[in-house]
Amino acid sequence: MSTVRQKVNSRISLLHSQLCVGLDSDAQKIPGIFQQTGSPVLEFNRSIIRATKNAAVAYKINTAFYEARGIQGLKDMEQTLADIPEACMTIADAKRADIGNTSKKYAEAFFEHWSFDAITVAPYMGFDSLEPFFSFGEKLVFVLCLTSNQGSRDFEEQVLSDGRPLYAAVLEKVNQWNRGGNAGIVVGATKNGQLEALRAAAPDLFFLIPGVGAQGGSLDEAVRFGSDKAQQSAVINVSRSLIFPQGEFDSIDAFEQAVSLEAEKLHQAMKLAMQQSPPDVTAALRSQQTE
Repeated sequence: MSTVRQKVNSRISLLHSQLCVGLDSDAQKIPGIFQQTGSPVLEFNRSIIRATKNAAVAYKINTAFYEARGIQGLKDMEQTLADIPEACMTIADAKRADIGNTSKKYAEAFFEHWSFDAITVAPYMGFDSLEPFFSFGEKLVFVLCLTSNQGSRDFEEQVLSDGRPLYAAVLEKVNQWNRGGNAGIVVGATKNGQLEALRAAAPDLFFLIPGVGAQGGSLDEAVRFGSDKAQQSAVINVSRSLIFPQGEFDSIDAFEQAVSLEAEKLHQAMKLAMQQSPPDVTAALRSQQTE
């Protein structure tokens, strides 16, 4: 098992939380109080981290919001990464994959230069495009499987000639690629009808679950159906509804209090969901096989 997986599972058990804070830090949406600082996005991120660090087990940096701003954006990303508590998993939401030698450089960029703990990747080009990421055995690699967006039906939910949806074939492959215990999948919380069956079919994978909050996914079902038998190996990402709270703020302290309150609400809801009996994954798998 990867050292990153062990680290984040330890924190999940310690805090009884699966909160992953999505740092989708859009420079055009951050409150005006941060515009008075020398580095608005960086100071915004630092406030989010301060406000959520007692509830979060992971932080996911969506690299697009930093790459779009060129060199300064990348500098903000690098410094943000350094400010995240060591006990929390850091995820580069970069969705990379290419031919082997290119993927090798992507893996070096995110795992060596920036030292992220995990990355999201796309499976379309097959294993040779992902092997360079999996070769970093101490890290975690999240393969896009069944995403939360409406466009998932264009390809991911298309039925193959053997009767399975494409995402089920992806899941089967990721199970095979998990020889080192450092594989995971991205599965949207808006797909709660499939989440329980996916966990039943992949008891040993780590789940990254976006779609709670602004996209309307059920937090309770994400916790109960996405977790493994130990109530671990899953993080639930919340971005916009957490980092952009409603209201006007006349100080950074007031902003942080609002974010902290929302983070604690999510934390308490996760605690409650984790106290519920975990789903019978064996029964779910049997049900899936007989459909």
